Amino acid sequence: MFENVIGQKITSQIVHDVEANLLAPAMLFSGPASSGKGTAALELSRVISCRAIPRAAWNCSCLDCTSHRTLNHPDILCLGSRNFYAEILASGNALQRDSTSKTIFIRSVRKLLSRFNPILWEEDPKASRISSMVLSMDEDINEFEQINLTEPMTENTHLYKLVNSIIKNSLKLESEGLTDNIPIGHLRKAAWWSRLSPVGNGKLMLLENADRMENEARNSLLKILEEPPQKLSLVLTTTRAQALIPTILSRLRVYRFTQREIEAENEVIRRVFKDNKVSTNGINDYLESFLPVSNDTLVNLAAYFTASAAYRSALISKKTGKSISREVIMLGKYCTPIAEKAGYGRPNANQALLVEFIMGKAEKFEIRSLFSRFLSSIFSLISESLKNLSPESYPRAAFYTMCLEKINWADNASRIYRLRSVQVMEKLFTDLSRSMTET
Repeated sequence: MFENVIGQKITSQIVHDVEANLLAPAMLFSGPASSGKGTAALELSRVISCRAIPRAAWNCSCLDCTSHRTLNHPDILCLGSRNFYAEILASGNALQRDSTSKTIFIRSVRKLLSRFNPILWEEDPKASRISSMVLSMDEDINEFEQINLTEPMTENTHLYKLVNSIIKNSLKLESEGLTDNIPIGHLRKAAWWSRLSPVGNGKLMLLENADRMENEARNSLLKILEEPPQKLSLVLTTTRAQALIPTILSRLRVYRFTQREIEAENEVIRRVFKDNKVSTNGINDYLESFLPVSNDTLVNLAAYFTASAAYRSALISKKTGKSISREVIMLGKYCTPIAEKAGYGRPNANQALLVEFIMGKAEKFEIRSLFSRFLSSIFSLISESLKNLSPESYPRAAFYTMCLEKINWADNASRIYRLRSVQVMEKLFTDLSRSMTET
């Protein structure tokens, strides 16, 4: 068991707790992104359900283990959002190289589909809008699962078209159906599910990125933790354990996952995605390489946006007779060369043209994660530019705090409240350039 979690010594402790019947009813898998937390939780669910003897061998062929390997078992319920599309793309790419990647592709798609379990979405106001997409994808992945991959997946074949349809619909479903936080309504439905009798030995509820729960959802989770149902294992995952409230954290047994060595990361890529030509800086870098907009492009676009905001702020200052602050000057000097080197030209104070240009280069931020990374790059560029000024020579804190507040607003507006990227970017540009003048 847990052979599919590579390079994490903490799994030996989980195995010990399982075999000694010491598994806690509620656990926290804490550690960096892509460190195997989610994979370990899914494997734990298989181990709990398995009724074979000896228990939960890696190649166990019992019905429970077979269903769990393709994430099609009724005794697991998954909540919480993350970015699924890059993994689906990487799995689809692996499938073209090696037909043994069939299960990996199925798992990557079902990780997304598991967030749309009808139990969770009953009475959700968005359910009617996404139900047809979920049904279509479910039918497609079930059809794909029945196909015997004996022939190459060449272009224009039914298999090729089916896989590409699944990938295309995955992007649409993730973009339109998921929010970054865990809604209270979903957690209440999950609490009801947790008290139903399991099909197998036990059941597992997985809450990924649990630090992103709404306040009301936290209270609902506390009720489950205070009176844990029998035969339920609850696993929370997070990259920020300190963001969980103490009353929740105190009720969890913590298993700490570490940042893996680069060779272990590359071994994951070789074994999971069947890619022996590894030349990346780890799993995150590898997955992001399949996205249509690279991280370098996002940084360059962020530099163009930030330099343009500084330029517009300078124009406003001149028009109103104010002096241009040193922060704005340094921001322009730092970001403009990056944008020019990328071929974007000089800063553009015309909001409409600037936003249209960035949206075009970023594929309209159709992929959910890209806009958050774009905003994160803006803040990183601002932070780096301010390092060139002496803290003693000017009140840097006020400017820094103002920028952080505006960018946090934009991130929340996009991730939680689902405002369109173009609207958020327009407001952020206006707010930043005006506030830079006033700070």
